[in-house]
This record gives sequence, C-alpha cells and structure tokens, in this order.
Amino acid sequence: MPSVNDLDPRLLRAFTAVAAELHFTRAAARLYVAQQALSRDVRRLERDLGTELFVRSTRQVQLTPEGVRLLPYAHRVLAAHDELADAFRGVPRPLLVDLNTEGLAHDRVLARARELAPDVELMPRFESGLTGAVREILAGRLDASFGRYGGLTPDLRARLETQFVRYVPMAVLLPEGDPLAGLAEVPLGALAGRRVYAGAGNDRTPEWTDLAARLFAGRGIEVAPPAPLVIGKEEFRRIMLKAPTPVLAGVDFPPMPGSVLRPLVDPVPLSPVSLVWRKGLRHPGLDPLRRAAAELGAREGWLTRPAGAWLPEGEPGLP
Repeated sequence: MPSVNDLDPRLLRAFTAVAAELHFTRAAARLYVAQQALSRDVRRLERDLGTELFVRSTRQVQLTPEGVRLLPYAHRVLAAHDELADAFRGVPRPLLVDLNTEGLAHDRVLARARELAPDVELMPRFESGLTGAVREILAGRLDASFGRYGGLTPDLRARLETQFVRYVPMAVLLPEGDPLAGLAEVPLGALAGRRVYAGAGNDRTPEWTDLAARLFAGRGIEVAPPAPLVIGKEEFRRIMLKAPTPVLAGVDFPPMPGSVLRPLVDPVPLSPVSLVWRKGLRHPGLDPLRRAAAELGAREGWLTRPAGAWLPEGEPGLP
C-alpha cells in the first residue's frame, strides 16, 4: 500500500472537488472525468489514508471528521503543486479572473492590471455569482473573483484570501412601463408591498439573495420566488414583458432592453465588493490585480460610504 508521502495529487484533486460540490456527479463534470473514475480515485485515497473521507447516502454526500481535517492540507499541497508546475512552464499560465457580469467596474480593474503588468496574461471569465465562482476557485478552475465576501459561508471564507475593493450603491431595474420608472431615484419605501427579484433559487448567487433579504426585512418588500435563469439580452426582454418584476442590481449594471435602471435611496443601500482568491495562490498576475483594485478604489472614491448609507449588519471583510 502506498505511504502517505507518495499520495498522487490527482487523488487530492478528486477529493477537493467532491468536498466543494458534495456531489459526485457535479464534481466529475467539474474535473471533466467520468463519475466512475472519480469515485475510484476517492476510494483509492481513502484506502491509502486508511480512513473514510465521505459519508455517502442516496440523498447526500457529507465530509467525515477526517475529511474535514484533510481538506486544508489538500488545498495547501495542491497549491504548492500548481506553483511548482508554473515555475517550470517557462511562461506562466494565464490568471483566470471572474468578473461576474460584463460591463461592471471590475472590467476597469482588469484593464488597469494589464497596464501594470503587460507581460502577464490576465483572462476574464463571467460566472455571475461569487458562490459559484468560489466553487470554481477551490476546484482550481478559476484563480480570483469579485463579489460579496461576507455573504459566503464561513467554511468557504476560511479557504480564501480577500481584499476589499468597493462599496457599490444598489439600484432597481424596472420595466419601462413601471410607475416608478419615471423617477430619477427610487426610495426604498416605494417598493413596499412589491416583490423584487434577487436571484432566489440560483445556487451560484445565494450571497446576493441574502443581501436582498437583509435589505428588505422590515420594509414590506418581498424577495421574488425562484424563476428560470435568464441568459442573453433578448431573453431578458421577453421575460420582463411576460412577468414585469423589478430586479435588484448595482448602479453599474449594464443596460438591458425594455428596462430602466434607477438608484435606490432613503437610505442608499450598499453592496460590499471584494476581490477573493484561494489561500496559497502564487501567480505573477495577482499582485498587479490587487494594485489595480487599490489604485482605482482610491482614485474613484470606491471606499467612501455615503452619509446614512445602509450596510448589512455584522458584515465580515469590511475595511
């Protein structure tokens, strides 16, 4: 039987993927391997370590205490393995950065980072949701992302490093014919008695739904129930015509057909946005990305809270 000193990194990648997804089928899809091969690798790792790492049932997969104990070690080993591979590639692999949605201010951070490090390749991805992006980060398929770090679960935050980037004033996306669409700004109180869509049911964006629920609490505003995920501007137009529900967004949300974006006031609600990356990441593109975020934050006033602004109480990761 192999000793612990001879563990194959592939087995650890299989383990961390299943630990992130708690689902063998999704973990296999993430790693682009057959589920049978993934299960075989996890069983081999359990055999090599002499312990069970997962409790499996027909309904769910959970880490055992030994699996929980192994997870931080596995992440550190894989990070070191990736760093070693990068060091001998000659040209570093691209830094893969999730920007959430095209057209946000994160695009400018990436553009400035490219100016600061023109010889380093930084490539954007659009995962639309920090929780979903973090699953990709922990599986080694992304390097960094932007979003509400404080809305992640404690176990996810424990595996990440973070740098606060900006406070984003929140807004509401309204159908063009909505009675509130003619206002320059929409008071929060004007949404009382209405449902507002905030990604409920989307397992990639629970941090956004949670932020909405905290903001709406005690104000008579209801988080709209789950709806099919809309992809593409024309599909967005069709859905807004069919079910004209206001949508919670940030003030820099890109224009959508058939809709108008209006900032929220009284109070101004803020969405805290941070840059996050997995612990132990070493890449020549990370430092210029962090410098670009800090530089733009200072120049654009991104770290300034408007007087009387609303923030979720007890939010982790704020400056």
